[in-house]
Amino acid sequence: MKAIWKHLLTALLLLVVVSAATAPAYAAPEEDAAPQTEAAGDAVSGKAVAAAIVVGLAAAAGAVGMGIAIGKSAEGISRQPEAEGKIRTTLMLGLVFIETVVIYALIVAILVIFVL
Repeated sequence: MKAIWKHLLTALLLLVVVSAATAPAYAAPEEDAAPQTEAAGDAVSGKAVAAAIVVGLAAAAGAVGMGIAIGKSAEGISRQPEAEGKIRTTLMLGLVFIETVVIYALIVAILVIFVL
């Protein structure tokens, strides 16, 4: 279990470093656009970093949740093979709900970038 947290922390740190390194690319003004003030550029880069963190955390949490659900369902099927159909149906429904949360996080991140 400690190895999972170590890998998650490493992935989160890598995500923050990569998003911070690529944020100035999102904040660069277009050639035709009026010059931005420094505060406006910081706001855009802050939005990019926030969106990257939101999507990264949601994807990481979703992946961990899916892994746990799949492992537990495999345990359940191995213990009661006659209940395989019900376990598989419940597993698929649960995976759909987990993936829906990740998609909602992506939509929120897109809204943060383009609307706010």
